[in-house]
Parts: sequence; structure tokens; C-alpha cells
Amino acid sequence: MANNKSSKKRIEIAERNRLHNRSYKSAVRTLMKRCFTACVAYAQEPGTAAKDAVQTTLSAAFSKIDKAVKVGVLHRNTGAHQKSRLSAAVKKAVEPAAKA
Repeated sequence: MANNKSSKKRIEIAERNRLHNRSYKSAVRTLMKRCFTACVAYAQEPGTAAKDAVQTTLSAAFSKIDKAVKVGVLHRNTGAHQKSRLSAAVKKAVEPAAKA
């Protein structure tokens, strides 16, 4: 338990930051899942609407990852790793359909 005023304040600040960081991380995970499901949907049934959905979910996920890195919620290497995973999934889903 905190004994002085400054340590009590640090506990409050840490809790506030933890909740803020948790919301960012949750949003990043949600947008990544949406992008992956859009890729699967496009791979099963290619079409312009599905391709647009893949692109919009990819850009939304990239934007949120970049913001999380900028704020300091995610390490920059973690953000780069996640963006690489998303790009690879989108490329895998879109490229075979383009060749066929």
C-alpha cells in the first residue's frame, strides 16, 4: 500500500494509463481480426465489394497500429510485426485471385 502522497498519485496515474493502453490494444486486435476475416471472405468469394472491404479494414488497422506506436502503447517493432502480418495475409488473399 502507498505510504505517501506521491506514491498514491503514481498508483492512480498507472491505473489510468493501463486502462487507456488496454483500450488501444483492444481496438488494434479487433481491427486486425476484422482484416483477417475480410481476407478469408475475399478468398472464398472474390469480388469488388469484398476487395474494397479488405482494403478499408487494412487501412483502418494500419492507422490504429501507427497511432498506438506513436502514443507509446506498442513498441515500434511490435507495430511493424503486426503490420507485416496483415500485409502478408492481404497479399496471400488478393494475389491468387489476380492470377486466376
